[in-house]
Amino acid sequence: MIECLEEMLGDNLRNVRKSLHIDATTGDGPVVDVFRALASDTRTDILRYLGDRVVAVNQIAQDLNLKSSTATMHITILERAGLLHTELRPASRGLQKVCARTYDELVFALPRGSHHTRDAVDVEMPIGGFSDFSVEPTCGLVTATGLIGFLDDPSAFYEPDRLNAQLLWFRSGYVEYRFPNRIPPGARAESLQLTAEVCSEAPLHDLDWPSDIGVWINGVLLGEWTSPSDFGGQRGRLTPSWWEEKDSQFGVLKRWLVTSTGTTIDGVSLSTVNLETLRLIPGGPIVVRMGVRPDAHNVGGMNLFGREFGNYPQDLGLRIEYRSGRL
Repeated sequence: MIECLEEMLGDNLRNVRKSLHIDATTGDGPVVDVFRALASDTRTDILRYLGDRVVAVNQIAQDLNLKSSTATMHITILERAGLLHTELRPASRGLQKVCARTYDELVFALPRGSHHTRDAVDVEMPIGGFSDFSVEPTCGLVTATGLIGFLDDPSAFYEPDRLNAQLLWFRSGYVEYRFPNRIPPGARAESLQLTAEVCSEAPLHDLDWPSDIGVWINGVLLGEWTSPSDFGGQRGRLTPSWWEEKDSQFGVLKRWLVTSTGTTIDGVSLSTVNLETLRLIPGGPIVVRMGVRPDAHNVGGMNLFGREFGNYPQDLGLRIEYRSGRL
């Protein structure tokens, strides 16, 4: 439940797009709930009507010419699918239910054709499992229970406890990870996908703080994404209670996808870098670097969130789809 819907949808956050990435290849319960919720003109009308506002249920019914019971039924379905949130508020006569849309956009990973033999390998890397780094203050790391080393001290990134990090941040520089390439001998990679929850890094937090965050794979820059903000002031769903709300709270879940034709981020073209350019070697490491160049146009730092901080219960995720057998 969102503790304060007005805060989340205040003026400073109206330009921030909240995205949900859905793996529709599994066909499990939550995915089905989302598709069912969207399979109604009335429910899509409600989502469109809400926009970035907090609106009472009876007002929605009145403005969309719905019976109160009908509006409540549709809102319950949308809430069950996680597409909106509701809460009770004091009104002139008792309490009234208000609701707000949870996301501005949904990104679906749809099942691909099965006329070829294709499999995938997935690896999750703890954000503290980096093999190399170079960072400039402001910087630091924390576990789910406390600080690692000292604030604004790059040497904290050498601490053994870094493997338990759930949030790390720096103003410029990078962290680098070595993922195993687990596709079997003779198979051919079809796509490589990296997912991470990230945002800019400002002192405390700042909703107007752009930063050009880059991703490199095997030394090749895929491109840079400009994060608009360092999100704070509203507690992340997973962020521990000891971490103050004035500090960075959550990021944006981003997906970089490299195929034979180029690189996209959240389905939008990012660069012409393709799989052949990355020179993936079977059995060799896949070196993933994330960071902010000191000479970038927007040097606004980076926060990287683990599975126990922010809004998404995941670490760094790497997925390689491959094709085996004869083409």
